[in-house]
Amino acid sequence: MPTILWFRRDLRCHDHPALLEAAERDGDVLACYVLDPRLAASSGRRRLQYLHRALHDLSDSLGGRLLVTRGRPEQRIPELARAVGAASVHVSQDHSPFGRRRDEEVATALGDIPLRATGSAYLVSPGRVTKSDGAPYQVFTPFFRAWRQHGWRHPADSSAGSATWIDPADVPADTRAAVDIPSATEDLTFDAGERAARSQWREFVTGDLEGYPAQRDRPDLDATSRMSAHLKFGAIHPRTMAADLGPGDQTYLRELAFRDFYAAVLHHWPDSAWSNWNRDFDAIEVDEDEGARRVFEAWKAGRTGFPIVDAGMRQLAATGFMHNRVRMIVASFLVKDLHLPWQWGARWFLDQLIDGDLASNQHGWQWAAGCGTDAAPYFRVFNPTLQGAKFDPGGDYVRRWVRELAGVDDVHKVGADRPAGYPEPIVDHAAERVEALRRYRRLG
Repeated sequence: MPTILWFRRDLRCHDHPALLEAAERDGDVLACYVLDPRLAASSGRRRLQYLHRALHDLSDSLGGRLLVTRGRPEQRIPELARAVGAASVHVSQDHSPFGRRRDEEVATALGDIPLRATGSAYLVSPGRVTKSDGAPYQVFTPFFRAWRQHGWRHPADSSAGSATWIDPADVPADTRAAVDIPSATEDLTFDAGERAARSQWREFVTGDLEGYPAQRDRPDLDATSRMSAHLKFGAIHPRTMAADLGPGDQTYLRELAFRDFYAAVLHHWPDSAWSNWNRDFDAIEVDEDEGARRVFEAWKAGRTGFPIVDAGMRQLAATGFMHNRVRMIVASFLVKDLHLPWQWGARWFLDQLIDGDLASNQHGWQWAAGCGTDAAPYFRVFNPTLQGAKFDPGGDYVRRWVRELAGVDDVHKVGADRPAGYPEPIVDHAAERVEALRRYRRLG
């Protein structure tokens, strides 16, 4: 009997366990993707651009045999399953709070047709790595040790040729409700989809992986893999990447572990998507008045007068990407220099980032705010001037994104040579550091 493979955050054919599971049911497979209006409404325009390009790439890999439809999955998936007489519907497990609710609704609507989940977007699925008593880890370092000990499977031997794909044109027209994949005309800073992901990973492994530990914190260097967006959409599986890592590549492996850790945190504490994981921080004093809104707009626009902060925010606005070290700097600035709620920054990041991932984004912000798991001590307040001088020593990153400072000798210590068009600092960092510590200490 036929089966359905419902693609979601797994837009690839290689290393795809659910694809193999669907193909091994001894029937033809209908490949489909549902454009859910709820996800479209909550996705930034650049993530939608990546999604649409990746769908075009996936459709090409399947010889055009990808049925794309629009609507609520709990309606569209059962209709398609019954139209083709599917024995089962196959998916990769989605561990996000939204994904779990959606899949429960779809499973109920399918009735006797099983929704089978195989594999996930992670090296180790959330909930698998726990303490000896079954409790989830709350700190990264012991999680990392247990995670490595747990291990993961080898990449699944799947490809587009693993299944016989049903032509969408053979699905009855009254239930097919196919739509064209939206066009993707807006420029992205890198190609999207499985072929681009695999090519980009090969280039990084052969070129920059060796130097990654020493150079990964330098935004002025093109030294990171930039695989985060590909991982976000499942254009490549992290297992495929881990298979290329050797004993000397533990720094990069650690980053993949952080991705799994934050997914596990969100899995066990779904309310931490928008609330403080450490609820003691609910009492922290934050600014939300009209003045707070004004400095927030300056932060978003890269007009704070702090060069490394402004460079990061302008890179984000222009490209939908920001170097990870700079993400930490601008996040610390928002919560500890401007005293704004971390949720404001997290929401803006999700709107702008191509790689905007709920688990990693929200818990990265809570790390900066000191209210999450494995958090930085509250008294750690990044000095943006010192951070800029340390990680962008020649000022090349700042000059690339803050054009007003192109002719300034030391962009991290702008003084009398501050160009007329570049703003004065909107706050006094030393004074705001003292104020931040006062607020945190009041928590007791």
